[in-house]
Amino acid sequence: FQRTEAPRPPGAKDLHAYPWDKSSLKSMPVDLQQFKKLDAYALKVNVKNSVEELVKALLKQARTDLEKVRAIWMWICHHIEYDVVGYHNKSQLSSKPRDVLQMGKSICEGYAELFEHMCSLAGIQCKKLSGHAKGHGYKTGQTFTGDSDHAWNAVYLEGRWHLLDSTWGSGSVDDSFTKFTYRYNEFYFLTHPALFINNHFPDNSNWQLLKPTLTLKEFENNMLHNSNFYMLGLLAAHPETPIIQTVNGKASVSVDCRSGTLFMFKLKGTDEHGLMTLKKHGMKLDIYPQKTGSHKLEIFAKPSKAEASDDVYKCVVEYVVECESVDKAMRFPKDLHQPVGPSWFSERQGFLRPSHRQPVLHTNDGRCSLTFTLGKDISVLTSLHTDGSSLAEDMGRRHVLQIHRGNQIELKVHLPHAGDFVLKIYSKKKSDPGNYDYIFNYLIRCLNTEVKWPTFPQSYSKWLQDYEILEPLSGLLPANRNVQFKLKMHGIAKVLVQAENTYPLTQNKGCWEGTCNTSGCREVFVMVHENANHSFYSHVLKYEVETP
Repeated sequence: FQRTEAPRPPGAKDLHAYPWDKSSLKSMPVDLQQFKKLDAYALKVNVKNSVEELVKALLKQARTDLEKVRAIWMWICHHIEYDVVGYHNKSQLSSKPRDVLQMGKSICEGYAELFEHMCSLAGIQCKKLSGHAKGHGYKTGQTFTGDSDHAWNAVYLEGRWHLLDSTWGSGSVDDSFTKFTYRYNEFYFLTHPALFINNHFPDNSNWQLLKPTLTLKEFENNMLHNSNFYMLGLLAAHPETPIIQTVNGKASVSVDCRSGTLFMFKLKGTDEHGLMTLKKHGMKLDIYPQKTGSHKLEIFAKPSKAEASDDVYKCVVEYVVECESVDKAMRFPKDLHQPVGPSWFSERQGFLRPSHRQPVLHTNDGRCSLTFTLGKDISVLTSLHTDGSSLAEDMGRRHVLQIHRGNQIELKVHLPHAGDFVLKIYSKKKSDPGNYDYIFNYLIRCLNTEVKWPTFPQSYSKWLQDYEILEPLSGLLPANRNVQFKLKMHGIAKVLVQAENTYPLTQNKGCWEGTCNTSGCREVFVMVHENANHSFYSHVLKYEVETP
């Protein structure tokens, strides 16, 4: 073992700019791939009789100082567990490296002392640092007083000081502080100081390794982004203060990220009282609490191309929303699904060039129309939902009409009454036999109480996707009237409209046209002859007739 010189205090060349420049999560270039073999070796070393023997064994595979620090770090993070019992009864606890090694557990103090001692045996300058941390039990917006409550280390590598926290690298403690779980966290190894300050405030501000340094007040007021926030490639959250006041019953939050990330949120444990939209580089969320007071708001994220192991939403940031007045008009239907509106996600599923990019559509006459360019081989299913029992499921389908023109799809919506509605859009590959997958939804709002549209006519399987109803669009025909029909259909020999009598339609420029009289019947069917030589007809559309 080589003796190390006394650690030099941090100087100008150790400092990093604050705020974070969004470049790297670490304070020096580290290639984790190159550590694979070393990491695996360090995990297998099983020496418990003395710290000297342990370090000797670990250094067998480590050449550079960085590799030595890595081997020590890896070993500690996977072999020392947090002592939840000792934490509650500190008088019985020894943080001496030898005792920590023998026991195989400790609190932060012991992790940091063991790390420092092992580094000095390996000839690497290392210092134990203490200070305040936004760790277990931290409450948003709290202040820090009195003695420091956490310990971590600085190591001297390649001419500069770097920060790490092996306690937090090793795992986490449950809410009741009774159980420790090993869960390795790469984030706390040589963390960029502008990110480390997010939850570590050293007693001696020189050890922030920042220029400018932060005051304790700034540290207290700053947003807490946990390690998931940065590990998922997120860049910033707005507002940058953890406590948000609503204005006229509304609060807004946004998150910036590099690429397609999926988000969700919970306000007091549910996602009902908000409108979240996904953006290419993040998300935007408007919150409308329906009760006054303080509400916890949690934002979760996961990568869109997740490996199965990562396929869970992780909490990335927390706010407290303080609400003074409630905006009752912004109560959303319970069928509304987050996120709302089109996004890169719906585009990836084949819904391109949406006519409406906003999540909410306002209609005064109770009608609206949306168009998309559809990707190849896509079959679409839509349904309309609202709170209360006014729309049974089959009826919800029939208030939306699909019109296909080439690769364009138009969705015509006719609302049955005023109110808030959810338009849900599902799709599947035409070639797939399976079910439709939910893709996205819109919120449609109509305040006009005069509105009362009937459903569209019911269509049957022989009604092909690229047929089009020009008139009548209403599925409810007036009684005792002559009604004009105009339908765009191709590849058909004959079309009949069957009321009390049967009325043939005539072909004119790709359209079948004619009139039918609704006297004396409750239903009207449109039927087609696909082949002039056949005697049978297929039903394609069905209309109801008003009771006179």
